[in-house]
Amino acid sequence: MAADRQRIRSVAILGGGTAGWMTATALARTFGAGLAITLLESEEIGTVGVGEATIPTIHWFNELIGLDEAAFLRATKATFKLGIEFVDWTRPGHRYFHPFGEYGARLPGVAFHQRWLKARADGAEMPLSALSLAAAAASGNRFAKPVADSRSILSTLGYAYHFDAALYARHLRGIAEEAGVRRVEGKLGQVARDPVTGHVAALTTERGERIAADLFVDCSGFRSLLIEDAMAAGFDDWSHWLPCDRAVAVPCARVAETTPYTRSTARAAGWQWRIPLQHRTGNGYVYCSRFASDDEAAATLLAHLDGEPLGEPRMLRFTAGARRRAWIGNVVAIGLASGFLEPLESTSIHLIQSGIAKLLTLFPNRDMDPTLAERYNALLAADMDNIKDFLILHYHATTGRDDPLWAEVRAMPLPDTLVAREELYRRSGRLMLGAEELFREASWHAVLNGQGIAAADYNPLADALDPATNRAQVDQIAALIARAAPTLPGHDAALATAMGQGT
Repeated sequence: MAADRQRIRSVAILGGGTAGWMTATALARTFGAGLAITLLESEEIGTVGVGEATIPTIHWFNELIGLDEAAFLRATKATFKLGIEFVDWTRPGHRYFHPFGEYGARLPGVAFHQRWLKARADGAEMPLSALSLAAAAASGNRFAKPVADSRSILSTLGYAYHFDAALYARHLRGIAEEAGVRRVEGKLGQVARDPVTGHVAALTTERGERIAADLFVDCSGFRSLLIEDAMAAGFDDWSHWLPCDRAVAVPCARVAETTPYTRSTARAAGWQWRIPLQHRTGNGYVYCSRFASDDEAAATLLAHLDGEPLGEPRMLRFTAGARRRAWIGNVVAIGLASGFLEPLESTSIHLIQSGIAKLLTLFPNRDMDPTLAERYNALLAADMDNIKDFLILHYHATTGRDDPLWAEVRAMPLPDTLVAREELYRRSGRLMLGAEELFREASWHAVLNGQGIAAADYNPLADALDPATNRAQVDQIAALIARAAPTLPGHDAALATAMGQGT
């Protein structure tokens, strides 16, 4: 068949790490022996490897590749994650929790958040956090997986993972190579281009090995060796909204009990992450170099560890922003090569799998139909743009901090899209989210309320509810959550059971 002759038969992936091996594994599991996949990476080139926290969308990828959760937990020293705790962001001394899953329970009629807003308008003083089982479980270092039965409060849970990024890449490499992916050790030397189409024809290593393919995936990280150096994609700089441009990272000894959540703590020139793993704790300070030197940032990080450092601090430099085109010709950029958004909401690995999902959906023939690339670029740009707005929300909605960085971001002009969303929420208590947006209502509600942005009204549909009955139902669900959370297993016990090590 003519169509069959047009099918792509070979893919070359430049770069390993999380992005490269996730891409290789997904392609190998999806296409099987019908696609020859070669991955070029060098052990001499380090990976960023600090994105160790994920969000619940990772379950899509794990199902795609048929990942065995118990083996994955053991191999990557992973822990479970119920959400993110934000410390000192709204103002010093303040904490709030962005939980995974849903608030309240699934009741007929208006959305539960509107029930809560109506109850507040009718005099209830209950905080939104009291209506999240994930938040209640996390506060007690407890964990359980969601269940399918919507009548159970456990159905409102969501979860993700923390893991060692280097061990994750190694684990995926084993799966990919078992599925037929060929790994080539070496550094990129030259990129050969087709003189007629301008497409990439082959990669040549510094040692002279030539890797030809129909499709090339750029997973070379910040270097963007194919999409930028070869294809001149261009870059949209978002540092006027997200000014942090450096990070310093160091692991430390683990504490006695691992917590089922990531912690983000605001600091004078940025924020510090804390990611608990089975064998250590990952730490980093994301900061703006205009307001702190590298030495000052490293000293700040080392002064706020809960265990002995297990290495020397590693420095990273970056610019927040996105490639103007992540797919050009026969080159698709995935991961950091396509752009960078700081890991404040643990979106780095999501953006890798977002690129993979879009590539699979829009997978081309050898003729590289440009409309497929245009659609890919539009969808990925929208994903990046929506996440960008969500991150900016954390920065500008702060009070009580006099540090120059925080004064600057509090006063900065905002994207029109974020301004409109905040104003709508303040006036009406409602959000208008697109079907493709990553962060859904519960996430926006958590951060808007956590950062002190309150709704002045609620959906009039809620007025169909009797005020006393509505308040009683909201109170009952909060009481149910308060009773249920202490009965859940401890996080470490649940982790041991999930790995097949429970008693």
